[in-house]
Amino acid sequence: MVSSDMSEKPDLGSLRIDAGKRGRSKTGQRLGVFAALLGVVVIVTGGVLAFIHQKPIVEVAAAERAAAGRPALLNASGYVTPRRRATVAAKITGRVTGVFFDEGLHVQANQVLATLDDSDVRRTLDSAKADREATQAGIEDLEVQLKNAQIELHRAQSLQAAGVQSQEALDNARTTVDSLKAKIDLTKQQVVAADARIREAQQAVDNCVIRAPFEGIVVSKDAQVGEMVSPISAGGGFTRTGIATIVDMNSNEIEVDVNEAYIARVKPGQPVTAILDAYPDWEIPSRVRTVIPTADREKATVKVRISFLKLDPRILPDMGIKVTFLGNEPGQISGAPAPAALISPDAVRDDGGKKIVFLVRDDKIERRVVRLGGTRGKDVEVLAGLTEGDSVVIKGPADLRDGQTVEIRR
Repeated sequence: MVSSDMSEKPDLGSLRIDAGKRGRSKTGQRLGVFAALLGVVVIVTGGVLAFIHQKPIVEVAAAERAAAGRPALLNASGYVTPRRRATVAAKITGRVTGVFFDEGLHVQANQVLATLDDSDVRRTLDSAKADREATQAGIEDLEVQLKNAQIELHRAQSLQAAGVQSQEALDNARTTVDSLKAKIDLTKQQVVAADARIREAQQAVDNCVIRAPFEGIVVSKDAQVGEMVSPISAGGGFTRTGIATIVDMNSNEIEVDVNEAYIARVKPGQPVTAILDAYPDWEIPSRVRTVIPTADREKATVKVRISFLKLDPRILPDMGIKVTFLGNEPGQISGAPAPAALISPDAVRDDGGKKIVFLVRDDKIERRVVRLGGTRGKDVEVLAGLTEGDSVVIKGPADLRDGQTVEIRR
């Protein structure tokens, strides 16, 4: 029995790991870690090499030919300003009873824009007319009396000549005639005064009708039916001072401020190229109309007004605009070199104080130092360093370098 129990006990020694086997297991682990690290290094290295050899994507544009033309003397910016702009207001204080326009409406001179309540002034007009009629009727009565008095005077003269009537009766008859004539003259003057009151009352009625002072476009609607309007501002801010704002589009011009240090370059009649901010590709030929003979002490500028040679419906008041003052003849500036090409300002970069551009030749970058001139519209003149047709980078990474291979965005 004892031997049987001992034979059934488990052999714990069989679970022991041999020392040689333990050494081989650690070596396998080390090899696995090394292989994993090697794989990571290979992946990272491949990614870095792929990133390094990735071609930058750039946008290019060809340098344009600089056509012979008038030299640009000066650039300035300003706004479109109409010479004829009016805020139409009522001459009297009253309540608006009708508005017959809206923004954008083209109106003619003397066209009715709005009406005010005229009930009170119409009553005054009717009263003045009634007074005039009553006075006029009084003249007719006096003229009848005068006719009878003249007959009495004639009779008195005959009787007095016959010695039948006294001189006193003749004098009384003559006095009656003279008095009636004076009353008729007075009444006629009263009729004239009544006519003046009628015209005054009629003017008050006419003042209740607001009309357009000139032909133009309504750009602002400032009052509505039921509001009170007045030619002067009333306390509390509840009374409007204007009905509408009208602009004569045919009087649109450009107003710019020119630095007084360069005002000598601007002369009346000088040709100008204007470009609206809203239409940067549209060059509008213009001409200097006048130089205002006074300077702004605070801004050190002089105001210049420029007329469009041809108006267009796209030109609207208060639009921003940039202008280039041109010389009268090509080569006006003595010794000024002719530009070799025109490029976009986006192509020009600053490198240590030098102006450079990047050319693209056979998909490779070439750094080129350029000398710039003035501006022509949205482009800049290149006096040296480029020729017509050269492809220059206008958009691309900031770290472009000479000789680098690039990919051109199509």
